[in-house]
Amino acid sequence: MQNVFIINFNSLYEILDEIKENLSFKVISFKNEEDFKKNNDLDTLNCLIISESNSQILLIKNIDYKNFFDLNDLPLPLKKLLELINIKLIKLKFNNQSKIIIKGYELNLNSKFFFKGNLKLKLTEKEIEIILYLNDKKIKHNVADLQKNIWDYSSNMETHTVETHIYRLRKKISDLFKDEKFILSHKNGYFID
Repeated sequence: MQNVFIINFNSLYEILDEIKENLSFKVISFKNEEDFKKNNDLDTLNCLIISESNSQILLIKNIDYKNFFDLNDLPLPLKKLLELINIKLIKLKFNNQSKIIIKGYELNLNSKFFFKGNLKLKLTEKEIEIILYLNDKKIKHNVADLQKNIWDYSSNMETHTVETHIYRLRKKISDLFKDEKFILSHKNGYFID
């Protein structure tokens, strides 16, 4: 779920908080820029910020201007405001998914292409899930773990689905990019180093 940070705009926060069950995003309020600055663990990459003093926040968190909602259009009907917020969040998500760097490769979730230099490889949805899962966790994953978390299979099922998918994915990467070590295999499972 994406976040909308509201800074120094309590009346807007109260309105959105009142209808939060119907929103497709989470609303978080901050009293002022300093309050916002104190929260270092916030994901400011894929969020929208609504504040009266955007330039101050840009300096505080080194946040891209695309993450700000322009207050010049206010007042707006609530329905129109929610529509504009949702459109902005969709654009942010699309842009953030267009370039994920993994081990020197670029993964574009929108086009489903895997790039390195001028070479590109079309991936399936499941191949993308495997790469993201292995890259995100940074630990070795055994077959049962991958079955459960990517295929939703129970661990006692006898299947070679995981091995087959990973073998094919490794082969595709090896054939095009000549990279035998993108997905590594260990006695404890598969991993991306």
